[in-house]
Amino acid sequence: MKKQATTPAAASQPTCLCMGMGPKLTQLLECRSEAAAGHLRSARVEFLKAMRTLIDERIESLSKGQKKRGTAVPVE
Repeated sequence: MKKQATTPAAASQPTCLCMGMGPKLTQLLECRSEAAAGHLRSARVEFLKAMRTLIDERIESLSKGQKKRGTAVPVE
């Protein structure tokens, strides 16, 4: 059985992509004030509005090349 050498620097290196920030961010967000909660809520709303705008722009760009379908129907 091979034994891997571990150095103190290697042992302290996080192995995930977040570089160990996940638990720290979770702890930070759990201890938020009402003012901070309001800012985070507003940020989520603004992020969703940005996503909606991107989706609307993409739909518009895809729709430009299409011919309008259907016919006009007179209404009595």
